[in-house]
Amino acid sequence: MTGGTAAADPATELAEVRRVLAGRARRRWSILAAATLVAVALAWLGTVHGITDITTGRLAATLLPGADRWAQPLDWSEWTALVDLRLPRIAMAIAAGAGLAWCGCGMQIITGNPMASPFTTGISNAAAFGAALAILGTFTIAGSAMTATVVMAFVMAAACSAVVMGLASIGRMGPTILILSGIALSYLFAAATAVLQYVSDEQDLSAIVRWTFGDLGRANWSQITLVAVIVGVAGGFMQARAGWYMRMAAGDETAFSLGVPVRRLRTQTMVLVTLVAATVISITGVIGFVGLVAPHIAALLVGADERYRLPLAGVVGAALVLGADLVGRTIVSPVIVPVGIVVSFLGVPMFLWLIIREGAWSRR
Repeated sequence: MTGGTAAADPATELAEVRRVLAGRARRRWSILAAATLVAVALAWLGTVHGITDITTGRLAATLLPGADRWAQPLDWSEWTALVDLRLPRIAMAIAAGAGLAWCGCGMQIITGNPMASPFTTGISNAAAFGAALAILGTFTIAGSAMTATVVMAFVMAAACSAVVMGLASIGRMGPTILILSGIALSYLFAAATAVLQYVSDEQDLSAIVRWTFGDLGRANWSQITLVAVIVGVAGGFMQARAGWYMRMAAGDETAFSLGVPVRRLRTQTMVLVTLVAATVISITGVIGFVGLVAPHIAALLVGADERYRLPLAGVVGAALVLGADLVGRTIVSPVIVPVGIVVSFLGVPMFLWLIIREGAWSRR
C-alpha cells in the first residue's frame, strides 16, 4: 500500500452506519417517551385541579381506601363532578389534540405545504356555518338542540370538504387546487356565517359566538368514544403508510416511480382528515393552531421521518390541548376560559417562533 490511505472495510462502514441509525432511533424513541410522560402529567394535573377540590390524596383515599389516612374521600357530588365533568374534558382533550395534529400532518404531506392545517380546506368555517344555522333555526334532533348543532356542523364540514375534493379531482387532485379551493370556500362560509350573525337576535348571536370559541365541556362519553375510535383508526392508517408519506416528500412523480399510489393515497388521506376534523370540531367547536403547530414541533424534535413524526405529533397535540385546558380552568378560576381561546394565545407565539427559526435556519 503506497501513496494513499487504505480503503475502508465495507463491513466496518456498514456496522458504523447501523450504529448511527440505531442511536438516532433510540434518541427519537426517548423523545417520544418523554413527550408521552409530559402529556400524562398534564392529564393528571387536569384531573386534580379545578373548581372542585379533588386533590391527589383525596382521590387516592377514594380509589384505594386506607392509602392516605389523612385525606378525606370524595363525597358523591365530588365524585360525580370528576366522572361526568372533569374526566370527559381530559379524554376529549387527548382525542381532539391527537386527531387535529394527525390531520395537520396529513394535510402538510398531501399538499406539500408546511403551512397547511386541518382547516385549510375551509371545514372550520363550514362547521361554524352549520352550527349557526342550527342555532338560528332552533333545530332539534331527538328533542336535543345540541345534537342538532353537532350534526349540522358535521354535515356542512363534510359537504365543504366534498366540494374541495371534487374540484381537486377535476384538476387531477393537485395540491394547489386543494389549497385554493379550500381558501375560497373558507371565505364563502365565513361570509355566510356573518350574515346569520347579522340577522340573529342577541341570544342566538351569543350562542353562535360561544360555539366558535372551542369548548371541551360539551362532550359526553358517547361522543368521546366516537371521536376516539375515528381518531384511532385514522392514526393507525397514517402510521401504516408512513413510508409512502416519506416518499411523497420527494414529489408526486418520484413517489409514483417508487410505487406509491399518489392520487389514491391523497384522496384517502383527505377523506380521513375530513372525517376526523369534522367530527372533532362539530363536538368541540373550533380549536385552531393545534394541527398547524404540533406537526412542526414534532418535526423539530425528531426530523421529517414520518415513522416518528406522526406518533410524536399526536402526543404533542394532546399535550397542547391538555395544557391549554388546564390553563383555561385555573388562570381565572372559577371562570373557565374556552380552550379554543387559550390555544390561540399559546399557539400564535409558538407559530411565530417556528417561522423565525425556519427563516434563520434557511439562511445558513
